[in-house]
Amino acid sequence: MRYAVRVATLTLTGLLATPLAMADIYVYRDADGVINYTNIPPAKKRIKIDKVYREPRRTDSPQRYVTYQATTPLLAARPPAELKSIVAEAAEAYKVDEALVHAIIQAESAYNTYAISPKGARGLMQLMPATAHRYGVRNTFDPEQNIWGGVRYMRDLLVMFNQDVRLAVAAYNAGENAVIRHRGIPPYDETRTYVQRVMELHLRYQAG
Repeated sequence: MRYAVRVATLTLTGLLATPLAMADIYVYRDADGVINYTNIPPAKKRIKIDKVYREPRRTDSPQRYVTYQATTPLLAARPPAELKSIVAEAAEAYKVDEALVHAIIQAESAYNTYAISPKGARGLMQLMPATAHRYGVRNTFDPEQNIWGGVRYMRDLLVMFNQDVRLAVAAYNAGENAVIRHRGIPPYDETRTYVQRVMELHLRYQAG
């Protein structure tokens, strides 16, 4: 199966170097014509920066949460009423299974609004800065913006992979290009574990 996508590379080394873990995203095109997204300003002076996406600064330090810890309970946690309402509205608007959204949130952040992964993903649905920008999420720590952006992203992944939930979930973790390149779930231990966790949580949330 063939898919048409725009190829981009993302460099996020050292994203948590500062207490607030903020990162501006620089966009430039390299010598091979590949568009690059990076939080590190290119060292070569001849590289022209096309855009700089500024991350909103916060005055308080968000609580850090390391995603994919083996000790994270595989439980279908009961979300706060206000979050459940936001999920229901976003899932209905984008025609994504509400139980799947809850499964992703639980697997990604365990409903920690201020979650930050070692790779720089943020908020309830762990949006990377470039993904947040793509979907108009200005504050990744705002539950409503984060959930609506994450659900819209999942909707697009489901469309891209012909409603194959497992492939869409794998792409949510590893990126759509990795799924396309490997013609299925990438052979990454983290991604395979992630897909298994989300699918199990999906069933639990569907069961209520």
